[in-house]
Amino acid sequence: MTLLVVVASILVGGEAGLAAFEPWANLEVLVQENLALSLTVYFLCTVMGCTVLVLPGLVFALAAGALFGPYLGTIACVAAATVGAVLSFLIGRFFLRDAVRPRALRNAAIRRWLFEETGVNAVVLLAITRLVPLFPYNLQNFAYGVTDMKVTTYAAFSFLFMIPGTAMYVLAGAGVSQGASGLWCLALAVGIGVAVIGAAVVLKRRFGLEDEVPIDDEDREVKS
Repeated sequence: MTLLVVVASILVGGEAGLAAFEPWANLEVLVQENLALSLTVYFLCTVMGCTVLVLPGLVFALAAGALFGPYLGTIACVAAATVGAVLSFLIGRFFLRDAVRPRALRNAAIRRWLFEETGVNAVVLLAITRLVPLFPYNLQNFAYGVTDMKVTTYAAFSFLFMIPGTAMYVLAGAGVSQGASGLWCLALAVGIGVAVIGAAVVLKRRFGLEDEVPIDDEDREVKS
């Protein structure tokens, strides 16, 4: 809950919003006095939030930037997000296969890219789905678990392809929370964002994603 309030303060008021959030000063003191404990708590919250609560990773990336700064925040967030993604993958494979697969198949994009023969290898597929928002990110993690992809391949390349997007949001969180001194973070976040969008456009054209499968009636029911 505290992380959510921190993110809301960043989005609404930036540096001033954080200053108005009374527990923020206590969080800053905790990070400064006990960095290891702070990272451990953040790591556990992020893993549980992404895996159990299925919260958007944006929340934890912005919080990491505000709490730990651009460098350590990026490392902490990418590590936690990767562990959360792998746990979701394993849960989908070994515990929720019968529940995940039917729902995943109702999503036209997931059905096409994860369960049909597209001629795209696993590494490229991970790059596409991590950089191009074809379908909900958290649902991806569970859906990949019911495919034939090896967990080692999934973990290694998910980690790699999550770095750009995660770094962008962490930098944004750090930049907004630091005010004028964090303008370089915001500029770099924008630069990464432009690069990610450019990569997404290239992937769309290269692999025909512009002719995406339309969402069927069952998928509309799931979203509604």
